Amino acid sequence: MTSRRSYKTDESFLEKISIGAIGTRRVFDDLFQQGHHPIELERGSTSFKIWKTIKIKRIRVPDILCLHCGRRVESRAKTKLEITMSHSFSNQERGWDYGLEDDDFVALAVCQRVGDRPVDWEAGSLVQYVSVRDLRAAQRAGQTISVEPKGAQEGFEARITWPSSVASSVGTIARITPEYLQYKRQADHRTITLSLSKRALSLRPLVQEGDVVAANQVLASVVSVMTRFPCSTTATEQEYIAQLSSSSLSERYKASKALSYFNSVDSLNALMHKMADDKDHIYVRLEAASSLARRSDERGISFIANCLSDQYLENRLEAVIVLGEIGGQAASRMLMGTLRDDKQHPEIRAGAAWALGELREKSSLGVLIESFAAIEEEIRVEAVRALAKLAKKFTPEIVDEFSRPGQTQRAGMAWALSKSAQFSVEQLRRALLDDDARRWVAYMIGTQDPQSYVGQIELLRQDDAEVYFAVTVLWQIMNSWVYGLEEYG
Repeated sequence: MTSRRSYKTDESFLEKISIGAIGTRRVFDDLFQQGHHPIELERGSTSFKIWKTIKIKRIRVPDILCLHCGRRVESRAKTKLEITMSHSFSNQERGWDYGLEDDDFVALAVCQRVGDRPVDWEAGSLVQYVSVRDLRAAQRAGQTISVEPKGAQEGFEARITWPSSVASSVGTIARITPEYLQYKRQADHRTITLSLSKRALSLRPLVQEGDVVAANQVLASVVSVMTRFPCSTTATEQEYIAQLSSSSLSERYKASKALSYFNSVDSLNALMHKMADDKDHIYVRLEAASSLARRSDERGISFIANCLSDQYLENRLEAVIVLGEIGGQAASRMLMGTLRDDKQHPEIRAGAAWALGELREKSSLGVLIESFAAIEEEIRVEAVRALAKLAKKFTPEIVDEFSRPGQTQRAGMAWALSKSAQFSVEQLRRALLDDDARRWVAYMIGTQDPQSYVGQIELLRQDDAEVYFAVTVLWQIMNSWVYGLEEYG
């Protein structure tokens, strides 16, 4: 039996992943609004998906690349605005700036909770940027504060902070002296005083008297902080082609991904050459193959297909995830074949189900429903979650399958249809074939918002009074104040 402690650890990890993904999405939107052309550079940086069994050790790169200017941005989402990074003094690959270049930026976004679930977070409108060059220079000059870890909860890593003073709310800068700055809070006109020194380190004001400031805005710091940086639109296809031969692994990876957005013969040949380079990192080669596959190039598709039988499970899983990004009939066929292959590792098959959910192709309905009979729970769980995504688009088709006489996989279909909430009572009336179907029809309707279905429920009373009664009882229970009440202590 899974312990409560283990469950809480998983939930806490999902919360951290969610905050990071939501923050990265906000940075992505902010860059787009500034005129950049952002693309996801680090795979999965905008996703909530957690792979529990197979751990993929990806190439360390920033989260976002601007295709036009070539600038890379590492997103750091915070629940409290501080310029701070986790760091290891003993492991270079866990250093705060590993894989970053001086010309890169670190983006800071603040997230706040908007619900009870681990994924219920929202990023604020303000995004602030600090250059990696400035952060490194301040660290070399001794302008940072290092805090050693307290235990395993912090991952046994230190934390480096670049001291700063931050506005807690909207206001106007009233006064700046060598020792402090003051701003008048808009809500109550109270004057807030912030020191311009921390731990004997002097902070440089980043605002002027009379400036209107936003909540969570950095007002003073040991490094420069900006809310925008211009897109120079100087990065060219030929530069990305040249970077495929760079001595830097992260540069080669970046170029392999960026060239999927160009369509010349030169870039195609360069990608082919890189994909065939068996001395390079497999993920650089896989990214080159992905860029070719996006052009429907059979050589790229064939390379990814071969990766599905790689000796290393992490490479197989990465190939599955890549197929979920590429899309198209070839990708769908390979994913369906992987999901059906009972010789594959269960998490690879589960990953294929997840990827099919991302693609939302009608052709995958059958294989997802088949997968509800899998022995491994992780496969069934990912398949039903994927079907729930498809149910928003293909409700009639799933209802038809649910209504088939002798159907044995109704539980998964009922859950997926319930989550999508796109069905009508009229559609479900023909599904009242046997006791099993009747129970799941009651479940599907009874788990919906009564206000959305109360006008349709009389149709059910005419067909099946028992199911009608079950639905109304479920509504009464699920809308009671004790439903979902937790007991602690």
